[in-house]
Amino acid sequence: MSTDLPAQKLSGPTMGTRWSAEIGATTGTDLAALESALAGAVALVDNQMSSWKPESDLIRLNAAPLGEWVQIPPELMQVLARGLEIGRLSGGAFDIGLGDLTAAWGFADTPPSEVDIRAKLGQPRPDTTEVLELDQTNLTARKHAPLALDLSGIAKGFAVDRMMQVCADFELSSALVALDGEVRSKGVQPGGKPWAVTIEKPDYTARTPLSMLELQDAAVATSGDYRHWVQVGQARLSHTMDRQKGGPVQPEIASVTVVASDCMTADAMATAILVQGLEKGSAFARSQGLDCLILERNGGNIVQHGIGPLFRLGADGCKHG
Repeated sequence: MSTDLPAQKLSGPTMGTRWSAEIGATTGTDLAALESALAGAVALVDNQMSSWKPESDLIRLNAAPLGEWVQIPPELMQVLARGLEIGRLSGGAFDIGLGDLTAAWGFADTPPSEVDIRAKLGQPRPDTTEVLELDQTNLTARKHAPLALDLSGIAKGFAVDRMMQVCADFELSSALVALDGEVRSKGVQPGGKPWAVTIEKPDYTARTPLSMLELQDAAVATSGDYRHWVQVGQARLSHTMDRQKGGPVQPEIASVTVVASDCMTADAMATAILVQGLEKGSAFARSQGLDCLILERNGGNIVQHGIGPLFRLGADGCKHG
């Protein structure tokens, strides 16, 4: 006789939002211990990689003198290394070294600075992959040029992966963990169906579903222009920065949803595609063998572009099986 129970729901606050987990628990699962471990996994990432907490390891690395090796924890090293790797793969479209741009445009804890914005628009920038040096053996890092690291495009995905590792440590065979728009699944729901994940319409004013994605043993992340933005005149400018422009991306893409084996990769790749725009982003996704859904703004309409075999577009939406 099966001991499977209906999915149990756990959640808690973190990073200005909430983490959540649905787990197909069994009678032997200590839910209180599981909830504490999940909260601890997310808190570890926040404490190491926050761009706002003055005591975070990321802030400490940002503040270190040029050329000085800084000891960093293994989790931060893992995220920095993957961030640099995807930066190289995407030709700099994904860049973890744009914290100064994020702050200048008012997406940090300070208001926008018009002087700082004008100074940075279109100005040449150092290549983050060249000026940040990592010694993964000794867990140290150093900068060779002024650099403000910002991991907002990859750290939440990594936090979701850490949550899934907790589920594995508790020997759970069925789980769905999420943080903001980043999600990862293990197994299927109690009852045998894949986990159902909503893909939202890129709507500035409301959270409206566009379609459903069936997820099993995979991760999904979405990057878009409709959740965090600033109004400049008649234009809404995204929080995602383009290193070549020295400011927010202004592509025709409204959102990019990427499915991958881990959420850190899905998170960063979605940002890389968004920054590159429809044509280059689609070509990059294909070159990397990614499964993704690109939503394009075309006048008043949203046009869907499915890339990879996992996205089947039609009246029934998108399915991943």
